Amino acid sequence: MNFLPTVAIVGRPNVGKSTLFNRLTRTRDALVADLPGLTRDRHYGRARFEGLSYLVIDTGGFEPVARDGILLEMARQTLQAVDEADRVIFLTDGRAGLTNGDRAIAETLRNRGKEVILAVNKVEGMPGAMVTAEFHELGLGEPVAMSSAHGEGVTHLMEQVLAGFEPEPELPVGEKDEVPRIAIVGRPNVGKSTLVNQLLGEERMIAFDQPGTTRDSIAVDFERNGKRYVLIDTAGLRRRGKVFEAVEKFSVFKTMQAIEEANVVVLTLDAQQDISDQDAHIAGYIVNAGRAVVVAVNKWDGLDTHRRDMVKNELARKLGFLDFASPLFISALRGTGVKGLLPAVDGAYAAAMAKLSTPKLTRVLHAAVTQHQPPKAGPFRPKLRYAHQGGHNPPIVVVHGTAIAHIPESYRRYLENTFRTAFELRGTPLRVEFRQGSNPFADRKPKPLTEAEENRLRRQRRRGRKLFGKR
Repeated sequence: MNFLPTVAIVGRPNVGKSTLFNRLTRTRDALVADLPGLTRDRHYGRARFEGLSYLVIDTGGFEPVARDGILLEMARQTLQAVDEADRVIFLTDGRAGLTNGDRAIAETLRNRGKEVILAVNKVEGMPGAMVTAEFHELGLGEPVAMSSAHGEGVTHLMEQVLAGFEPEPELPVGEKDEVPRIAIVGRPNVGKSTLVNQLLGEERMIAFDQPGTTRDSIAVDFERNGKRYVLIDTAGLRRRGKVFEAVEKFSVFKTMQAIEEANVVVLTLDAQQDISDQDAHIAGYIVNAGRAVVVAVNKWDGLDTHRRDMVKNELARKLGFLDFASPLFISALRGTGVKGLLPAVDGAYAAAMAKLSTPKLTRVLHAAVTQHQPPKAGPFRPKLRYAHQGGHNPPIVVVHGTAIAHIPESYRRYLENTFRTAFELRGTPLRVEFRQGSNPFADRKPKPLTEAEENRLRRQRRRGRKLFGKR
């Protein structure tokens, strides 16, 4: 099978690149807001147009004249996307008109030798010929008037962009679901993007010594040892009281969404800082979402023995509820310990997707009850009869019984730990659900008595009154 055509969207900040990306991919994967510089890293997505599948790359605002700082890193990311692409959409702003920034980008694209299609965005309600007239100055061919927000002219644009490529059959729908999705989460500046780059073996994400460098959740497909993965770099999560900017609120939402959609979450901690309440809060959210967890303690190199012992004690004390996940001590910058990360992810993923046998679940349940019975609920003691699997990611064990309404939470945790130990489920939370056994005769209405049965019942009542008298 041939490689999919790749299309990069390039332009100044706030010209509508992410809006066009979302329209082409028919998703909301890219953050969109009326703020310049929202996108920073390259963002890949799969799209389809008239039977042709292709890849589209969203890029950050391109400023070729940038010399240092975050703008220089964003420019490098954009140039990398241009080099990877078969075609480039150069997106401009029709309402702002032609700018010096557009001229600088056009010159850079010409030097790269890529086939460029010039698109003039935000022309809804305006005469297209008049708006695009001044953009002929760039010498990149006939500009295409369009509106990525309203969809006007997008079809005409993509006809030009994808001209000459032959359609391929679409991949099976279920193929994507079989690939483990790994979300890298944690507080700002703990080394998440550096860890992603280390795993990929390239400078795929902007890794900058500044909190909040990553704003969007960026998904990257990659393969290691014959296995395919989807790696998701996320924005750092701060305490709610310290989140003020609208951009950061969007980033927090995208990070939470990435956790919900992941199979395994790599909780990244900074060994050079104390484990904070925010770390515990993020870990609690991951467990509540039911996601498998790998704890990666980053920046481990260079620490003395005393500091390392302190970190391990803090892990046991503040993140004790993650005792089902073994921590890994790594250095994302130097690569030490990172080799063990993907095997740990594979183990956690296998545990999260494990199939649990009903007979073995029931035997483990009976053994647990024999060792430690549930406490009485009033005059009755709950009876737990059998168990079966009710779902995966996380594994759910459904326990059927009677008088289970008042089983305490402590006994539920006891059963969770027992099942996890019996099935050797490392790296994943496990949930136990109780279901009350139903009365099979509860909804059955009594049949009307026949005449003979009514006569027999009357005779029995008269005989009883004679024997015992009226009461």
